[in-house]
Amino acid sequence: MLNQTEQLAPATTLSQSLRKFAAAHFPGFAVAVLIAISAQFLSDHYGAPATLMALLLGMSLSFLSESGTRTAPGIHLTGRVVLRFGVALLGARLSLGVLSDLGPSLLCLVIAALASTILFAIVVGKIAHIDWRLSLLTGGAVAICGASAAVALNAVLPPRQNSDRDLALTIVAITLLSTSAMVLYPVLASHLQFDAKESGVFIGGTIHDVAQVVGAGFAMSDETGQIATLVKIVRISLLAPTIIAVSILVTVLGAGAGQKPQKSGQVIPGFVLGFAFLAALKSMGFLPAAAGDVANDLSRWLLLTALGAVGLKTSVKEFASIRPSHVTLALLATVFLAAFIVVGLVWYRG
Repeated sequence: MLNQTEQLAPATTLSQSLRKFAAAHFPGFAVAVLIAISAQFLSDHYGAPATLMALLLGMSLSFLSESGTRTAPGIHLTGRVVLRFGVALLGARLSLGVLSDLGPSLLCLVIAALASTILFAIVVGKIAHIDWRLSLLTGGAVAICGASAAVALNAVLPPRQNSDRDLALTIVAITLLSTSAMVLYPVLASHLQFDAKESGVFIGGTIHDVAQVVGAGFAMSDETGQIATLVKIVRISLLAPTIIAVSILVTVLGAGAGQKPQKSGQVIPGFVLGFAFLAALKSMGFLPAAAGDVANDLSRWLLLTALGAVGLKTSVKEFASIRPSHVTLALLATVFLAAFIVVGLVWYRG
């Protein structure tokens, strides 16, 4: 029979391991949290996009992630683990029931625009000799919902060199393009003589960031703003099937360099299953509103913290190696999406 000391030994060892783990990783995690709080403060008081601010603030402190610093282990852990928890909780923000509110014709237009934009980005990227993973990341961010889509897709894509730098660059480019679209697209919709419904579909179907969709839509009219918001929610809802499809494809086909197809139980990462599970609960009405609100807020803060860590791991010097074609790809995908929606609306009107 084990004496009391021998029985307590495993618990003591576990406690010591946890304290050691926390001591090693807390400083870096704390820095990322402070960056997230600062980014949200700047967003609340000055209207700057919080995701962009988190990246830029992190990049300005990138020396903290250098090998040998006390903060490096926590920063790298936050950029990986916290990111995945944030993506999983994104599912609580999505309700697939909104798809039925748009109508079959316009719903098909939005879905076709999403799929075509991603395919367009991959094809153009191949022509320009851009890594297909960066092309898919860019196309998905443009087609779905900007930074959130970029973060979610980057989490399921196979590991690659400079993946954090690519993610940061994509979010910066998408944010700038979305801000420009918020100003230009209402003018373009008026020039094309779109009515309130058509303008709402155009604004909601093309602008990347939710806040900028709302701003551009309601700047035109209340009806346009409501329709634009609905269309944007539809695009966000399509994030769930998109990341699941990408996750299955890259694992089953062994799309990572030299990867072998994984076993069936490993095809979909756990955080993707969590994402899909929460989205299903929300869609079926089984997720209480209070729980959904908590998950929504927690997801936003986790993603903002993770993006702060991504910025910390991204040196400004690394952007010197970026080819102009990477930024051009985001611009071309944005223009393609807008043109696709405009042609679809003209055809729908006729």
